Amino acid sequence: MRQQECRCGEWRGRRTALFLFFAFLLCELGDRSIALADECSGAITAEEAVSAEDARYKAQAANDVAAMERLFGPDLVYIHSSAAMDTKTSYIESMRSGTVKYRAMRRSDVKVRTYGCLAIITGKAELDVTTKGEDLSIQLRFHSVWAKRTQGVQFVSWQSTRLPPPP
Repeated sequence: MRQQECRCGEWRGRRTALFLFFAFLLCELGDRSIALADECSGAITAEEAVSAEDARYKAQAANDVAAMERLFGPDLVYIHSSAAMDTKTSYIESMRSGTVKYRAMRRSDVKVRTYGCLAIITGKAELDVTTKGEDLSIQLRFHSVWAKRTQGVQFVSWQSTRLPPPP
């Protein structure tokens, strides 16, 4: 009988621990989903996304750090065609310091898809950039993601792949 009582006591302890764990997990997920929902501020249009992308290209070519600070979301993930990754802070710092200088940025073959407060822009880009003193002209395919927030439309993600040189 005593062994049975111990097992019941162990089960009660485990059941309480599991209950507390799941309660904690639900609270955490609830808090995060609320925070994520607060990030959105209405539906974004294709025109808003393209206009914001134009403003980003202009700001980067002019090395306008103040404009980049406004346009780039705090959660920006920027994955270069080299597979290097930047955050908002590190990406802006690379331009502020002069390590990277965008001389010209052009895009073509653009398609915009919207999903509520998010817009995804895909296309081809040609970038004339100076990196660590070396002038490069890079052709790539990209996608950029924009989120409509209370602060305005913000750049939150970039992924690109370098195109091979034409034959």
